[in-house]
Order: sequence, then structure tokens, then C-alpha cells
Amino acid sequence: MLNGRRILVGITGGIAAYKTAELARLLIKSGANVRVVMTEGGKAFITPLTLQALSGNPVHLSLLDTEAEAGMGHIELAKWAEMVVVAPASADFIARFTVGMANDLLTTLCLATEAPIAIAPAMNQAMWKNSRTQRNINELTQALNVYIWGPGEGEQACGDVGLGRMLEPEQLHACINNYFCHGPLHGKRVVITAGPTREAIDPVRYVSNHSSGKMGYALAVAARDAGATVELISGPVALPAPSGVKLTSVSSALDMLNAAEKATDQGCDIFIASAAVADYRPEAVPEQKIKKSQRKMVIELIKNPDIVASIAARPDKPFTVGFAAETQDVIAYAEGKLKNKKLDMIVANDVSDQRIGFNSEDNAVTVLWDGGSQSFSQQSKLILAGSIVELIVSNMQP
Repeated sequence: MLNGRRILVGITGGIAAYKTAELARLLIKSGANVRVVMTEGGKAFITPLTLQALSGNPVHLSLLDTEAEAGMGHIELAKWAEMVVVAPASADFIARFTVGMANDLLTTLCLATEAPIAIAPAMNQAMWKNSRTQRNINELTQALNVYIWGPGEGEQACGDVGLGRMLEPEQLHACINNYFCHGPLHGKRVVITAGPTREAIDPVRYVSNHSSGKMGYALAVAARDAGATVELISGPVALPAPSGVKLTSVSSALDMLNAAEKATDQGCDIFIASAAVADYRPEAVPEQKIKKSQRKMVIELIKNPDIVASIAARPDKPFTVGFAAETQDVIAYAEGKLKNKKLDMIVANDVSDQRIGFNSEDNAVTVLWDGGSQSFSQQSKLILAGSIVELIVSNMQP
């Protein structure tokens, strides 16, 4: 798939730059044409001569390159590239790229190119977890034609352990190959529910829950990046719609069920029910606001339909993934839901832990399916979503 593809590799300042030499070798071996752009920081960790020898092309270093045709090297490179891969992408580069700066050759050509841009973050685990870095990453995930690959988890050069390692060259090579062969979910339609539902008490009041929708939105981005056509059915949240994803906004559980059934009727290969749907709703909703006239008020509640079980019971059932947000006996409850609702997979997490789950940027989950399970330690929901999508792909029937 990479034969003849034009890949522009950007190298920023980070110890992981040594891995990029192997990435360049793998790309060349696959038949790709590779050109390399290095920042000043990148040159401190690996020499341009090494990348020139591996790529077979001069390494580009300066925005004001007098040897470039018409002195417009950034425009030439921007038009040449079919994909830009920045590996390693430092926290500094990510910050500058996010706000649209153009103060070196690499950031300038990222503004000038119409090619997809893939970012492979590499930094200390504390820098990765920093709220400003996460804000930048969250913004980039909403951008059209920008992909975040990684980071991985493990021991770092400084001795710390955690998220922040650049993906291995083989992993990045696979990501690039998947992009050009349209990804493992190319041709698949994925429907995802996200966020809370609101169940009206009267015209101005409702009952709801603390779901932020962040996990569902991250899954929509991961499925999109894997090549799927994605419809996101979202309850009320304060999140921007991911680019390249169809967003259907709903309020109540009944609204969400209707939207889910309609979306499935239109064709659905994978249904992921990550929404925190209210289990009950008021039986009667008055047309006028209830006045505060009594010391106590009793509201009769009736059970809402089970959306994921309804989709899983269809004769044209898609691969159906549920979520089990529990506060105790998490795995036991999840196993029961997996079996009783006839799901293909379920993602279980402990929402009693304030560090993860509702309203958090991170999550820690156990994914269960018939005959298997895999646990993931606390990590960014964006990274976790990619791992969940990979598990779905590996467990679907060919």
C-alpha cells in the first residue's frame, strides 16, 4: 500500500528521535518516497546525515532555504507530501501546531499542506498529563485531517513510567499503512451513543446524571480514524462535535432509542452504547411548571427501555458493545450484563473512583467478551478509545 507514497517525516526535539531512523528505513523498504524535516531540537538528538542516508534525499532544516526552488521550500514540500508524520512530536511542537504558529519550517509546512497530518507524541509522562497538553490534544482530535497516534505507556528515558513514550517504529509504520489502505474499519458503519439523558419532570426541570460524554466522543474519533463512517448519538454535553462524524443530538432516553433504531435501520456494523442512559423517567410530565406548594413531593417513575439490549435483540443485530458503569462488584455486574443482554462485548469501569469515569479526562476499564477479557490501567480516554476499537476489530467475525 505504501509503494510510491510520498511521506514527509517531521522530527522534533526528543530522545525518541533515534526511533525515527528505523521508521524511515521501514517506509523506504515498503516503497515509499520519504523526505525529512528537522527542527533545531531534532538536530540535537539525531544528525541530519543519518536521515539523509536512510531516506536518500536531502534533509530540510531551514524555513529560509536559499537552495529551494524560488526560495519557497515550505510550499514545495507542502504540495509534495501525501502525508505528514511528526515523530517524535514534542509538547512544544504540539502547542505551537495547535495555535497555528509558523515559526519554523515544520510548523509552516503544516499550515501550508492539504495532506493529512499525523502526530506521534513523545514526552515525559507529567508533561503528557499536564492539562495544557491535554487541552491541545483534545483540540487537535476535533480537527479535520489530523490524527493522534499514541503515545504508548512504559519506562521513559528519565526513569519515569507512564504514558508519553512514542509508539514503536513498527506501530507507526502500521498506522501509516492502515491510513492508505483506509483503515481496519473502512466500509463499516459505526453508531455510538454518548453522554447522559435528561428525563423531564416538568417544562423546566429534569433528572439526569454526571456523564460528560467524553468517552463516547473519544470512541467516535477512534472509529473515524480507523476508517469507519460514524454516527454519534449524543445526549446534552458541553463538547464540540468531532470533525468527520455525523452528530445526532437527543435529550431523553426515548429520543435516544428512536435515534439508535433509525440509525441501525440505515445499516450498522458496530453499535457502541457508551451513553449513561437514565434507568427511569417520570411517568407523567405536566404541561406547566410544578409550583413549590408542599413540603414534600412524590414523583412516580417508570422504567426506561434498555437501548443496548433492544439493539442486541434485533434480527439484523450489529456487533454490539455495552458499557457497565458500576460502583461495586464491577466485573460481576458486567459479566451478568454481557450474558443477559446478549452483547458481543462490554466495557466495565468503576465510577466511584473520582480520578476516572464521569467528567474525567482519564479512564481505567476492563473489556470483557465471551471467553476473554483485557484490563487497561488509568490513561487518557482518547488513547483508551483507540485500544477499545482495536479490540472490537480483533473480535469481530471476518
